[in-house]
Amino acid sequence: MARFLILVAIIVGVAWWVLGRAARASARGNMPAGGRKPGPVQDVVSCAHCGVHLPRGDALADGERLYCSEDHRRLGSGSS
Repeated sequence: MARFLILVAIIVGVAWWVLGRAARASARGNMPAGGRKPGPVQDVVSCAHCGVHLPRGDALADGERLYCSEDHRRLGSGSS
């Protein structure tokens, strides 16, 4: 019985150590969340109507101005 308890304690200790190490590495940023690679870096722009910041790839252009949505593009351009 004592051998069984010692074996269980060792297994629990190793599991605790492995899981704690993985959590610390993730908190330091060594491992991306969910195990995925981060996407490409994009410039951040602000909506010409409301000022919200969004990736350039998600922005809608109207001439040189960029907007966060079709509604703000329409409102910002002065058309109804």
